[in-house]
Amino acid sequence: MGAGTNDTRRSAAALAELAAWPTAGAALVPVPAFTRPTEDGVVAHFAELARRSPVPVVVYHVPHRTGRSLSAPTLRRLAALPGVVGVKHAVGALDADAVELLADPPPGFAVLAGDDVVASPLLALGAAGAVLASAHLHTERFAALVLAWRDGDVATARALGGALARLSGALFAEPNPTVLKGVLHAVGRIGSAAVRLPLLPAGPDPVAAALAHLDPRVRTPSSPSSASA
Repeated sequence: MGAGTNDTRRSAAALAELAAWPTAGAALVPVPAFTRPTEDGVVAHFAELARRSPVPVVVYHVPHRTGRSLSAPTLRRLAALPGVVGVKHAVGALDADAVELLADPPPGFAVLAGDDVVASPLLALGAAGAVLASAHLHTERFAALVLAWRDGDVATARALGGALARLSGALFAEPNPTVLKGVLHAVGRIGSAAVRLPLLPAGPDPVAAALAHLDPRVRTPSSPSSASA
């Protein structure tokens, strides 16, 4: 479950509320945004949160949103914190820090692909799994992609990874989740494509382009009864 903000005190309070949710297995907590602490400050932030959290913590590393990059040594320091069990790695590319981290992954620490378009290369390097907005569509194919890389089925993984990367690229043509919600609405999965300001709904062209990457059976709108089930 997502929790936390750029302030340690308020993040700890948000995590404390998860004690009321017995189904919460872990919390996805972003690196503090806007304030741009040092890497030492990020480690101190997560040490305090993990100490006080009722559930394990997964670090959400997304520097193009937070303004704070983390080096591989810092990610290893975070992995060594009791209660920190993984990282959603979403740096917008397959970078040297990810390669170094996955070459010798910390025990008990899951590196999860968080950038949809480059999920397959991260899985090829040994990422444990993925947290992907695109997987709201063709969920079974994304699951098959994870299993194919895990099982060493390179031919299947490459074919799936290429097709799914093209789908993800189309879904992220406008700020996420606007195109995704437009597609989910078009196929009858959700009742509205509305988003909250300052986001604006995706235009018809990006939605149509993303729909073109879906299996025809998925592109067929569900009936109202099945869509609400």
